[in-house]
Amino acid sequence: MSSLPSPPRLDVLAMGDAMVDVIAPADDAFLVREGLPKGSMRLIDAAEAARLYALMGPAKATSGGSAANTAAGLAALGRRVGFVGQVADDQLGAIFAHDLRAQGVEYGTPRCADGTPTGRCLILVTPDAQRTMNTHAGASHRLTVADLDEGQIRDAAILYLEAYLWAAPGPRAAMQRAAGIARDAGRRVAFTLSDVACIRRDRDALVELIDAGLVDLLFGNEAEICAIASEPDFDRAVDKLAGRVPLLVATCGAQGALAVDRGERVTVPAVWVTSVVDTTGAGDLFAAGFLAGDAEGRPTAQCLRMGALAASEVIAHYGARPETDLRALFARELAA
Repeated sequence: MSSLPSPPRLDVLAMGDAMVDVIAPADDAFLVREGLPKGSMRLIDAAEAARLYALMGPAKATSGGSAANTAAGLAALGRRVGFVGQVADDQLGAIFAHDLRAQGVEYGTPRCADGTPTGRCLILVTPDAQRTMNTHAGASHRLTVADLDEGQIRDAAILYLEAYLWAAPGPRAAMQRAAGIARDAGRRVAFTLSDVACIRRDRDALVELIDAGLVDLLFGNEAEICAIASEPDFDRAVDKLAGRVPLLVATCGAQGALAVDRGERVTVPAVWVTSVVDTTGAGDLFAAGFLAGDAEGRPTAQCLRMGALAASEVIAHYGARPETDLRALFARELAA
């Protein structure tokens, strides 16, 4: 008879790109000149990162990375959370590590020592609040199985993985190993699809991961859900995926969000905001709110509501991490 898993020390251990976001406003004409589809995400090399940065207007640099943003949101909500992701021993790496730890996230991944710089994402925000992302992964994609702390993985109730990190062989092997450790320890594995570009590039491998039964909780937006299901109709895509993961969570922009929890479909409306400034990090903070509710044992509808509230906070300002007291916001709004 197998023993029951020990009580977790962490609510969530997030694993993903360790990035510094460089965010600047841009008009549509700039995107056209540079041949950048609005709202897209592309991977770039160090030379292109330097060239594009020189053309950008005044920018704001903040620690980022999808799963790292989710970890920061969870910490802001008082949850016990850790992060796995690699930076270099450089200035941006020091900023990233300091910011994450200062926000209350456990972070101890060894730094990359081969001279690869810390990753950065150049984000252009147009007046309609859409963000166009240009990512140089840098040291993030040097992560290997050897960099994992297996005890930390076993100590987390949920291992949360992001598709952005799936692109490189070393990080992919590390994510697969981490998922195996978590499942062997009786823990749950959550996966966020991150971006349609990730799915176009790696769909077969991602489908294999899902169909192998290694994903307990799958996050995605409408476009991502349709892409991974190879189904242009969103409702049919949800039906197609719902039987393959125990819990499917989909964000639907202004239409709110839905979850299918072991066959039961639940929906909530979006949270109204006065002004949408920057949609960077909306999905990341939605996941943070949802996972915080899950850690508290709340019903699925309340978890969705918490996700929507967290996303509404982050889209009201530049940057992908909360700037207001999320616990106070939740206490006020959930009591209403």
